[in-house]
Amino acid sequence: MLEYEAVLNRPEHLDRGGRTTKMTAEFLDALCLLMEPVHLFYLWRPQTRDPADEMVLETALNGRADALVTLNVADFAVADRFGLAVLPPGAFFRQLQEENP
Repeated sequence: MLEYEAVLNRPEHLDRGGRTTKMTAEFLDALCLLMEPVHLFYLWRPQTRDPADEMVLETALNGRADALVTLNVADFAVADRFGLAVLPPGAFFRQLQEENP
């Protein structure tokens, strides 16, 4: 959650999305209401090329996510070994639209 907050509040992201820090805070507050805590187990490390991506992969796996949504699809190619789909945001959004017409 802290990484989401840090990235979404970068000036270039606020400008690109036409958002304010207040809007971002309100969105993240609402997102927190939908989240469930996930306990991490460091049994699989290392799996990714980037050590910073390990926690993201482990959270998705331990949280039994249906998919990991990221712009860094190539960095998470290893997720296929675990049966975890990795989708860019656009593909995930289209999938949601197809499932909920």
